[in-house]
Amino acid sequence: MKGNVFWIVAAAAGLALAGCNKAESPAEVQHDVSEARADAQRDVADAQADARENMADAQKDVADAQADHDAEDTADQAQQASETGAKNDYKVAVAQAEATHKVASEKCEAMSADAQRDCKDRADRDLEAAKRAAEQRRDGSG
Repeated sequence: MKGNVFWIVAAAAGLALAGCNKAESPAEVQHDVSEARADAQRDVADAQADARENMADAQKDVADAQADHDAEDTADQAQQASETGAKNDYKVAVAQAEATHKVASEKCEAMSADAQRDCKDRADRDLEAAKRAAEQRRDGSG
């Protein structure tokens, strides 16, 4: 009995692994890609809205310091606004990269086996490269 259970479990695991990297139908892929695009657009729009709000707050702080005729505070607030802008640009760039990754990953579902794995690996590499580029721009080294 124990031997049969082992073989049943092994067979089920084999079937589950065989199901991985199986190509989805074109209709499924198109549906998933459409959903990924919609989610991605929302995510990018949210990141952009947050960036605009953060920048407006930073600019208000600069204006307040200028209104107080405090040169040192104005310089500090201007520096913080610049840093806020760089952080915002980074967050939006990462949101855009992740959005592109979501869509690309869903498109990979149309492929099977090695082609799907290679496609997803390429999408992952592209995401990491985009994140690194955004970090370099944020940090001023790129």
